[in-house]
This record gives sequence, C-alpha cells and structure tokens, in this order.
Amino acid sequence: MKTCINSIAEEFDSISLEEMDSVSLLKRTDTKFIIPENKLEEILSAVQSEYKLLEIGGRRVMNYNSLYFDTPEKKFYLDHHNGKVRRTKIRIREYVDYKKFFFEIKMKDGKGNTNKSRLTIPHFELELPKLLQQFIIETTGVDYDLRPVLWNKFKRMTLVNIEHKERATIDLDLAFSHNGIGERIPNLAIIELKQERYDRSSALVKALKKHSINPLGFSKYCTGMTKLYADLKYNVFKPKLLRLNKLTKITA
Repeated sequence: MKTCINSIAEEFDSISLEEMDSVSLLKRTDTKFIIPENKLEEILSAVQSEYKLLEIGGRRVMNYNSLYFDTPEKKFYLDHHNGKVRRTKIRIREYVDYKKFFFEIKMKDGKGNTNKSRLTIPHFELELPKLLQQFIIETTGVDYDLRPVLWNKFKRMTLVNIEHKERATIDLDLAFSHNGIGERIPNLAIIELKQERYDRSSALVKALKKHSINPLGFSKYCTGMTKLYADLKYNVFKPKLLRLNKLTKITA
C-alpha cells in the first residue's frame, strides 16, 4: 500500500512551501474524516485535478514528530474528554524533512474555529524555557504547569487548493510512545480538511461522501493518551476507539 500511495502522490501537480503560505489558515475550521488506508488511492485519484500536493526537497510524503505537553492533572486531555468547547493543545512539532521545529498552541474558540499560534525553535525541549512559558501566558492568559506527556510520529501528505483557499492533510502510520512504551495504529488514514468555514461543495468532501464517509471528530493526542495511560477515563472516546479498532482489523 505504501508503494501505491507514493505512486499516486507523484501524479499530482506539486506546490512549494512558499506557495502554500497563501493558504496557511491559522484561523480556520477543521473537519476530520477517518478511512481505511486501502480506500485512499481511489479517493486521491478522484480529486487529483482539484488539488496540488506539497513537495519539499523532492519529497511528497513527509515525516513528522510531535511532543505534547499537559498539566499533572491532564487538563488538556480532560477538557476534550469532558466536552469543553473552549480548549487548548500545546506541543512541539518537528517537520523532519525540512528540518524545522515549531512550538505550537492550538486553541478552540467555542464557535468551531481553531486558532493556532507558533514560534520557531531550534529543537525539542523537555523542560520549557522562560521564552516559551511567556509565550504560553501571552497566548492563553494562563500560567500552566506543563510537562511532556506524549510523543507521536506519522507520515503526511498535504493537498492544497489555492482557488478555494483550502488545505487537507492526510496522516498515515500513526504511532505513539511515552516512557519506552509504544503503540501503532496501522492501516488507517486520517484526513483533516482545513477551510475558512466548512464547505460541502469541496471536491474532497464530495469524493468522501461518495464512499459514505462522513466527518468524524478525532484527536491524535487524545487517542494516544487513551492507549498509553491506563488510569485515564476514556468512556466518551470509547465508541471512536472501537471504530478505529474495527477499521484497522478490516484493513490489516
């Protein structure tokens, strides 16, 4: 399947990182879809004429590593689990193939919008320096007591439609780790559509709808936490976890 994905990726026209900046959408609406990886080739083929594919250094399938932070009480995780519409996520993300690190704060505003603020940093930080602590306070208004709680890595393709100011990321080979313990979610593709507001006329939405694939909320962070922290409550996420397990078994 990986060979097929790389092959179909080569069929897209490419777009550079600089060109993609016009569709950065730091304030946006995110809509997620979860599909078996074996459906991805057909869906990508259906939308090939509508999107360009991000290419950096000759690569179109990129590698990403992330380190998530939370409070000792796991506030960020529990806010999501408990259905709070205003919530925060804080992480360091490494864009492996173009050798950049960003400290990122994502905040849901309660109206369906995601606001992302970030700083370029030189490397991963396990203990946040004063500069980043101050950035958190200035961005969120809160002085959180944070510590690293979860690593994750994945491969990503990024589709870009400049005409409609729309991007879509497709994440594959998702894996989590913490304190030497690891979990993988194989045979799954996580599609995240990023728009100024949700638009059902999107070519990608139409292609997914044709396969009876509807939006489904999904958090890589919360999924990883449920898999690696046995003491966390996760009853709200249980139906989604069961669905993920079913999809991965079907496509294995």
